[in-house]
Amino acid sequence: MLGKILKLFVGDKSKKDLKLINPVIEKIHSFEQVMNSLSNDELRAQTNEFKNQINNSIAEINSQIDKIKKEIEEVTDFDKKEGLFGQIDKLNEEAYNVSEDTLNEILPKAFAVVKETAKRFVENKEVIVEANDNDIELSSRKDYIQIKNNKSYWKNTWDAAGKNIVWDMVHYDVQLIGGVAMHQGKIAEMQTGEGKTLSATLPIYLNALTGLGVHLVTVNNYLAKRDAEWMGPIFEFHGLSVDCIDNHSPNSEMRQKAYLADITYGTNNEFGFDYLRDNMSRRVEDLVQRKLNFSIVDEVDSVLIDDARTPLIISGPTPKGDQHEYNELKHKVNSLFSEQKKYVSQILFEAKQLIKDGERDKGGFNLLRAFRGLPKNKALIKFLSEEGVRALLQKTENFYMQDQSKEMHKVDEELFFTIDEKNNSIELTEKGINLITKFTDDKHFFIMPDVGEEISKIQAQKLDEKEEIKRKDELMRDFSVKSERIHSINQLLKAYTLFEKDTEYVVIDNKVKILNINKFSNRASSINCRC
Repeated sequence: MLGKILKLFVGDKSKKDLKLINPVIEKIHSFEQVMNSLSNDELRAQTNEFKNQINNSIAEINSQIDKIKKEIEEVTDFDKKEGLFGQIDKLNEEAYNVSEDTLNEILPKAFAVVKETAKRFVENKEVIVEANDNDIELSSRKDYIQIKNNKSYWKNTWDAAGKNIVWDMVHYDVQLIGGVAMHQGKIAEMQTGEGKTLSATLPIYLNALTGLGVHLVTVNNYLAKRDAEWMGPIFEFHGLSVDCIDNHSPNSEMRQKAYLADITYGTNNEFGFDYLRDNMSRRVEDLVQRKLNFSIVDEVDSVLIDDARTPLIISGPTPKGDQHEYNELKHKVNSLFSEQKKYVSQILFEAKQLIKDGERDKGGFNLLRAFRGLPKNKALIKFLSEEGVRALLQKTENFYMQDQSKEMHKVDEELFFTIDEKNNSIELTEKGINLITKFTDDKHFFIMPDVGEEISKIQAQKLDEKEEIKRKDELMRDFSVKSERIHSINQLLKAYTLFEKDTEYVVIDNKVKILNINKFSNRASSINCRC
């Protein structure tokens, strides 16, 4: 009701955004007829015209930067050098802002170029143009390009992740709107089948024109490789280079070249690990990433919310690395488990009373909270066996899991930790972290350091090389110790809540063996584990 009232006075946010974007879409349409009248070579020439327009807009600023760089080479005074570097930073920021204004100016025409290119690959089995050096180089590696009599023949069929595809997509208004929104730094929510992969080609092409690099971040290795190969020829036709970091080994020369491409695809983990490795490098030539410019994140909710919960860890030697904190942490986890068990017993009792009194919604809420707290609680399991109770739990869980579990936090907020029995995972809540931290003198006992931010702070101090390396090593040791601590807490909680002796594990010859029951046989296999 409140939302409806607000919309009456404030208006719908998405409708307001669309109202601002629609004039841009109309401008794109105004260039479509012009693009349609161009020859294939004239269509390709548009890309160089865009690049020249961008370069001309910042030519004077770049000239000033080059002049200051020459001056720096002749200056010996450190303070004066610092001042000159500061001037360069300001000029670089100014150049960036100017180039952004130019991109916004050419956006309608650039989007029309990409749309017309897609259209020509749909309508023609081969798109024929005058061969240039880029075509000749690509033809030696790509079988969808052939050179004959100084002509390049671009086929409209190629391989993408092992599957032969025929290009059959042209941008509709929904993709144009999505492309504009992404260029503006907004989240474009598109349903399955609405063509978000195709939409991304528009802002990717536009921002790649600066030559500063564009990253397309996606959630898994297959998608990164597939999309690079699937969309790649549309960009390559215009002379833009495309690569995927997941195709190359970390710290390799080929990985470094992939980052130098105009357009670089990759998974969030690989981009993240490369960033961490670069911050640990001691020589400039060992860096693989260049200065970050523009990126598009596919499945943004998965990458920035779900996957972001799992820290990226580069393992290395730690002091007393063969020792673990299980014994020290056990009593803390035991207290945590006891508090959770007491609370679950209380809300389970309340759930029974509410359901008995006919308040099924409130009763179902408490029932779900008890299930998220301790799914293997014997009293809970017994209650779930009663008629209609499990169905009520399932209905309530489905309600709170809709829209990517956006409302599930309401269920979890009073728990000390939450259990996802299906995925065999446990996560401490703020309430749980606060409780377990009370048993220590260190308020940061369970807080992981932000490695990127802390390394930036160390570098900003302008320490000598040895001291900087020492500080970074201390930071990484702290990170490793806390990572291991969180892992130990997680394993102990699983032992208390999910594993039952003689069901999930057995003790034989003073060793714990985890049982892995095969669904298709009555046999059990065992794995030795550290405990």
